[in-house]
Amino acid sequence: MGKTLKKKAKAVKTKKLVGPLTAKEALAGGFKLVSLNMNGIRAAEKRGFSKWLAETQPDILCLQELRARPEQVEDALRYPAGYSARWECAEKKGYSGVSLMTRFAADSYDVGTGLGWGDSEARCLRADFEELSVISVYIPSGSSGDERQGMKYEFLEHFTKYMKKLLKEGRPVAVCGDFNIAHEEIDIHNPRGNAKNSGFLPEERSWFTKLLKQGWVDVVRQLQPDEAGLYSWWSNRGQARALDRGWRIDYVLASPSLAPLAKRAWIEKDAGLSDHAPVWVEFGGRDEGAVS
Repeated sequence: MGKTLKKKAKAVKTKKLVGPLTAKEALAGGFKLVSLNMNGIRAAEKRGFSKWLAETQPDILCLQELRARPEQVEDALRYPAGYSARWECAEKKGYSGVSLMTRFAADSYDVGTGLGWGDSEARCLRADFEELSVISVYIPSGSSGDERQGMKYEFLEHFTKYMKKLLKEGRPVAVCGDFNIAHEEIDIHNPRGNAKNSGFLPEERSWFTKLLKQGWVDVVRQLQPDEAGLYSWWSNRGQARALDRGWRIDYVLASPSLAPLAKRAWIEKDAGLSDHAPVWVEFGGRDEGAVS
C-alpha cells in the first residue's frame, strides 16, 4: 500500500478568489455543502454547471468523476470565481478524479487514503480548515465484472480503517461523495430485482451498516428517515430517469461533532447536470446550538 500524501495549501496551485467566509465563521454561522458526481466535468459544463454554480452558490462543493485534467478546461471552470479549488486527477486520462471547491481557502490537503491503486485512480481528496475537514470520495464501482468487484471490496476494507482514523481525530468532518452503494431497500427502486447487482449486494450493504456503527451519520437519512424516492443516480437504460427508478448512492456522512448541526438536506433531482443529482446539506452554526 502507498502512503497518504499530505500537501500544504501554499504548495498547491489554486486560484483563491475566496468569498467572505472563513471555516471558523462557517462553523459559527452555518454553511451549505453539496456533493455531485459529474460523470465528466466537461459534459456537466455543457449541461450548465457554471450557471448552476453561480445561481446556487454552495459554500463547499465536493465533486467526483471529473474525467479531465485542469489544463483541459477553461480557467473559469478550472477555478470558478469566488472559490478556492483543488483538483486531484487519475493517472489514467479521462478517468475518475475528485475535486474540492470552497469559499474559504484550505490550510492543507491530503491526497488519497494510502491504498496504492486507489490513489492512482484519484478517488479521495481531503481539505483541512481551521476547525473543519471535508473529504470528497469516489468509491469504485464493481458493475463491470468480478475483477473490479473484488477491487471494490479491497477498497471498502481499506476505507473502513481510513474512516475509523478520521473519527479518532475528534474533528468536525464531512465525508461526501459517490459510494456506489445503496444502503437500505428504501434507497433503491426495485430492491428485490437488484439484490444480486453490484451496488446493492448484501456484503456491500453490510459494510455500509458497519461504517455507520463507527459513529458516522448519514445526514440525508437522519433528517428524512422515512422518505422514499430519495434517489441520486439513475441508469441510462430504459426510462429510468423519467420514471424516477433510481438509487441513492451519493452521501454526506458527518462525524458525531458535526452531525447535530445539520438543519436541512435534500437531493436536487432536476439539476440536469449528470446521471447523478447534487446532494445538499445545510449546516446550522455552533452559535445557533445543536439542531435535533
